[in-house]
Amino acid sequence: MGIRTDLENNFDFEIIDEFFDHYAMMIEIIEPLIVDLSNEQRFHRSLDELFRIFHNIKSATSYLKIEPMVRLATFSEDALEQLRTRDTKVNEETVTWLIAVSDMFLQWQEDFKMDNELSKIHFSLLILPDMEKA
Repeated sequence: MGIRTDLENNFDFEIIDEFFDHYAMMIEIIEPLIVDLSNEQRFHRSLDELFRIFHNIKSATSYLKIEPMVRLATFSEDALEQLRTRDTKVNEETVTWLIAVSDMFLQWQEDFKMDNELSKIHFSLLILPDMEKA
């Protein structure tokens, strides 16, 4: 039994369907927003939008009790909050880490589609990059 079957056995179909639709839209725009962090004019808008996306993923997956996704979304949201409070440009290490996080969420989307068990979080994603170096 995969993640999709498990969710459908425990939640109303409309809730699951709406989650998948919104999740797909959010996942689709994460990487372009990460790339936009390097653009001074779009930095704040992109950072705020990424924060909002991770917050929404955290909220939805918390409701659906998908703990690995809750943990990574929370960790990512906290990292973005640090960037928001410092109000400095992101470095390449942070961009690389965020893209790897995005890839993990993309893998989970594939797990949903294929009704597989959720892939394990890559350990490297749980190590915050050095966001201080320029």
